[in-house]
Amino acid sequence: MVHSLVVFLKKLQTCSFLATKLFSFTKSAQQTIKYSCQFICQNYPLFVEVIYFTSISLVGYAVLKVLKPHDLKDLDLLFTSVSASTVSGMSTIEMEDFSSPQLWMLTILMLIGGEVFTSMLGFNFVRAKFDTKGLANQTDYSLTVDVESIDSENPGPNNTQQGTKASVPISGLRLVDINHVEPKTVESLGYALMAYVLLINLCSSLAIYIYLRLVPDAQDVLKQKGIGYVIFSVFTGISSVGNTGFTPANENMVIFQKNTILLLLIIPQILLGNTLFAPCLRFMIWSLKNITGKKEYDFILKHPEAVGYKHLMDTRECVYLVVTVVGFIITQTILFCGLEWKSEVLQEMNSYQKIVGALFQSVNARHAGENIVDLSRLSSSILVLYTIMMYLPSYTSFLPKHEEQHSNVGMKDKRRNVCENWILSQLSYLAIFVVLICISERESMTTDPLNFNVFSITFEVISSYGNVGFSLGYSCQRLLNHNIHCKDASYGFAGKWSDKGKVILIIVMIFGRLKGFNMNGGRAWKLR
Repeated sequence: MVHSLVVFLKKLQTCSFLATKLFSFTKSAQQTIKYSCQFICQNYPLFVEVIYFTSISLVGYAVLKVLKPHDLKDLDLLFTSVSASTVSGMSTIEMEDFSSPQLWMLTILMLIGGEVFTSMLGFNFVRAKFDTKGLANQTDYSLTVDVESIDSENPGPNNTQQGTKASVPISGLRLVDINHVEPKTVESLGYALMAYVLLINLCSSLAIYIYLRLVPDAQDVLKQKGIGYVIFSVFTGISSVGNTGFTPANENMVIFQKNTILLLLIIPQILLGNTLFAPCLRFMIWSLKNITGKKEYDFILKHPEAVGYKHLMDTRECVYLVVTVVGFIITQTILFCGLEWKSEVLQEMNSYQKIVGALFQSVNARHAGENIVDLSRLSSSILVLYTIMMYLPSYTSFLPKHEEQHSNVGMKDKRRNVCENWILSQLSYLAIFVVLICISERESMTTDPLNFNVFSITFEVISSYGNVGFSLGYSCQRLLNHNIHCKDASYGFAGKWSDKGKVILIIVMIFGRLKGFNMNGGRAWKLR
């Protein structure tokens, strides 16, 4: 009996030892995986984003196919999934061909693929880059010191004027390390971003839903198409905030071109989700600072570059960005009204509706892609203007630089990686994509030159690369040889392309979604 008990206790001790080792190994493995993921996210962000967008696009395609496996081509489903996840808004299928479950899936893709959401997700993944152990390993400090507080301790004729700020290298003073970010500061920004994402998407959907419930004309339009209020409100709200350009209706927003209040509700949603995201985020943090009084928000406002979140800008940058965005919108609106005021596309609208419609089109030309008119019927000058606007990145702004921004360039910044010399500029890639699509569609360009012209292809490629969603479409009336089997469709021009052309445009959309990594490409080329 005693022997058996001893044997049992030894086995129990052995099992306990093995369990301890297993727990230790599991914990170590979890930490290794965690640190590995953090290392990859911090050092290979391009690789992470490629995997992310590829994964959600493939998952979206699989779900769309399972929900409605018949009637729709696999390549068109994949194209739509990539378009939604990259918030490009390009379509090869009429939106009313999708079932309600498929529309909900596209809504999820637009939400998780939007710039605001993905930037928030990326910020949470790279939190580990901040040193939370103290100032021991830091060397770059902000020496902003209140001289008034040290005048009494260091009297003398060389003291700075009382009550002023100065940068003085005096030992013993408490330095503010702008490279060291407290964990609470990072968490506060994370919560603010989460609140921003939830708030703008919820308010956008709610505003559209309330409008639909209060306006009988808008209700009649959706009833005729069999589209529910809820799915239209949520889908359009998230699409507008994400600057995707999709709506559940085939005609996009053309059916609501006279509903000026609805258009005015959508305009701020578009701006809050893209071109004016950085200024609005700074304003939100400033408001939280005044409401809560937390020092974390004050640190973020004073040292936005220290936090490492790319959408944080200082006040000066935000002001110039707002002025640039508003300037672009005003310029486009004036030109649109001047050139299209008496055109056929606006003939059924009164003066007020035309102004609001022109404003709506101008806001959408940058990245959103929603439209209230048939773009193919606009003048060539407006289409060229839209092409330029679609090419410009979200945070394009006129920002005069101070002299100090050009000085103190370290040796590390002067070194060039050999691989970087082979990176082309964005215009070079666009030219390559246009050439490839012209090759893939060369037969159609010969037999149907009015639809398949170089400008239409270029417009489609730049719209995809800019993740805008504008398209000149396809018209059977432009056929040189009348075809009784030809049928006009509301989807984009790419819907009439060959499978090879669609595959190239899928690559263009993904490439365009990642264009932030290639803003400085082509520097090795010298044009003289």
